[in-house]
Amino acid sequence: MTTDIKCPSCGHQFEPNEAIRKEVEKELRSKVADWQQKKDEEFQTKLEQERKKIQQTLEENIRKNIASDFENQLRQLELNNKENEEKLKVSRQKEADYMRKEQDLKNKEAEMEVNIQRQLQEEREKLTEDIRKIEEQKIANKETEYQLRMKELEKQLEDQKKLAEEMRRRAEQGSTQLQGEVQEMALEEMLRSTFPFDVIAEVGKGVKGADCIQIVRNSFGQECGKIIYESKRTNAFIADWIEKLKADMRSQGAEIAVIVTKTMPKDMNSFGIKDGVWICSFGEAKALVGVLRDGIMRVYNAAKNNDNKGDKMALLYGYLTSGEFAEQWKAIREGFMSMKLSIQKERDAMEKLWKSREKQLEKVLLNAAHVRGSIEGIAGMDSVDLTLLSNGEEKEEDNL
Repeated sequence: MTTDIKCPSCGHQFEPNEAIRKEVEKELRSKVADWQQKKDEEFQTKLEQERKKIQQTLEENIRKNIASDFENQLRQLELNNKENEEKLKVSRQKEADYMRKEQDLKNKEAEMEVNIQRQLQEEREKLTEDIRKIEEQKIANKETEYQLRMKELEKQLEDQKKLAEEMRRRAEQGSTQLQGEVQEMALEEMLRSTFPFDVIAEVGKGVKGADCIQIVRNSFGQECGKIIYESKRTNAFIADWIEKLKADMRSQGAEIAVIVTKTMPKDMNSFGIKDGVWICSFGEAKALVGVLRDGIMRVYNAAKNNDNKGDKMALLYGYLTSGEFAEQWKAIREGFMSMKLSIQKERDAMEKLWKSREKQLEKVLLNAAHVRGSIEGIAGMDSVDLTLLSNGEEKEEDNL
């Protein structure tokens, strides 16, 4: 189907061919594009105008709102400022009061600290003085105790040396009997020196098995009882000694029998009672006799105050065989051993200290001699007296 085209000028209609159709379409497209561009420009113009109008309206409204809000905010800020000024004024006043109170508190604390330090210093000085006095008193007491103990030890050592020398001298003779006699003598000497109120007497030579008897007396010279002793210094213990000494005890009227032996029975490691006879070593004899003698004194005093309350021999035997006596003697023995070890340690320590002080003294004397020689060589013999010792001691020192 063909389409006729009408000329817009003359109104003539004709059928377009392909070339004309393309030209017409091109022209129409150009017109349509121009129209579309024009319409777009008009729309853009109107849109720009509307946008400017809306922007002006918005700007005006924003200005009015901003002005109103600014005034409100300004008024609110002024009110807040006044309130803050009041609060700041109150706060500053409180801060000033607080700082003043804090300063007063610091001043009081500083004053209190000064007072405390002063009191502490006074207490320290007082405590130091008290401690110094206590230490001086302790040192003085220790020195006095030490001097007394040293005198006691020297006396004991001297006695032991004499006794050991006597025993050694007799032992060198090679006689067992003589060695036994030395122990008998030592036992008698020990009893006499330890118990000066008592009578220590030798048993007659005709009595077998006993060496000496101790008549126990109190401070008023009253006879309280008897202890009979047998001294043995052999390498073996003979059981018959016990029965023989018990017979001697009965014949002599003694209350207690004691065997002082070098060798203990096989079933005994230390002192104890066996078949009614006490057995001990020479080293244990002194302490054991002290306890036995105390028991005799107690029985005598009890019998004297209560004459009708039993046999004193039974009381004494009951006491000596009681657990109380065994525990007391055990405590005495432990104390004796502890004291002996302590004395030996103190003696060793003091001998070490003496040796050290002797070396120091020798050094001082040697340096003093050098100084004295130098000064005497310069100033002469009689110008300055620099002697540390007396003339006799100085000559002795020079000879050494």
